Amino acid sequence: MTSDSGSRRTALVTGASSGIGEAFASRLGREGYELILVARRRERLEKLARQIREQAGVTVEVVTADLTDPVGLRQVEDRILGTATLNLLVNNAGRGDIAPFTVMPGDLIANMIALNVTALTRLSHAALPGMIERGGGTMINVSSGLAFSIHPPFSVYGATKAYVAHFTELLHEEVGARGIRLQALIPGLTRTNLGNAEASGFFDQFPKEMVMAPEDLVDASLKSLSMGELFCFPLLDDPLSWEHASRAIRAIGSSPLKHKPVPRYGLGNATGG
Repeated sequence: MTSDSGSRRTALVTGASSGIGEAFASRLGREGYELILVARRRERLEKLARQIREQAGVTVEVVTADLTDPVGLRQVEDRILGTATLNLLVNNAGRGDIAPFTVMPGDLIANMIALNVTALTRLSHAALPGMIERGGGTMINVSSGLAFSIHPPFSVYGATKAYVAHFTELLHEEVGARGIRLQALIPGLTRTNLGNAEASGFFDQFPKEMVMAPEDLVDASLKSLSMGELFCFPLLDDPLSWEHASRAIRAIGSSPLKHKPVPRYGLGNATGG
């Protein structure tokens, strides 16, 4: 990856203590980025920071924060606003509990939305003005293949990740022409502890060749970014299939405005009340 501004480059990675976030942090350190790593588990963050400092010789700052807590979220927002050289924001932190919607505790639903949607949106909102003022910046938002598939036990998780994908596309339309690069990263089955998957043995039910390593996912993401792709689908052989689907969705959303419902609803001259 090339620098967005000057010789010093800074990247902030959320959810950096394990999985995809850890892989991003390690790779970006090797790329020469100064790092700000955010997660809840200080011990794991400190261990990773030491490893990256030793291996890459870059500055690594650790920020311990729970992004579902308003105080923790504000702490990270303030850190972003105080970073004059933030070139790259990786919105990776997420929660992916598996349960039917009707039995999932309400507090868990709220927590997942707070992390996957609210925190990502607010950190993006904190980062973009400075990037625009500096003439460039990059944002990678980690979505999921479940944003585009129908698996009922993932109803809340899939819906939050659909938000991430669409939000990224809309932001690209709004700020892409102002020097901002955006990517919606759409992983398939990737070996992380999201939803306690690793600890619970979730991946044991799948053949090894079906589960991607976080490091391979990150390599694909950064290569995709260099290719100028807005959506990175590491498992999609033919990118035209997504382009066709995206154009069809946009066409539906651009249907001409009318003052009455279309005839197929059989409402005649009825007017809305």
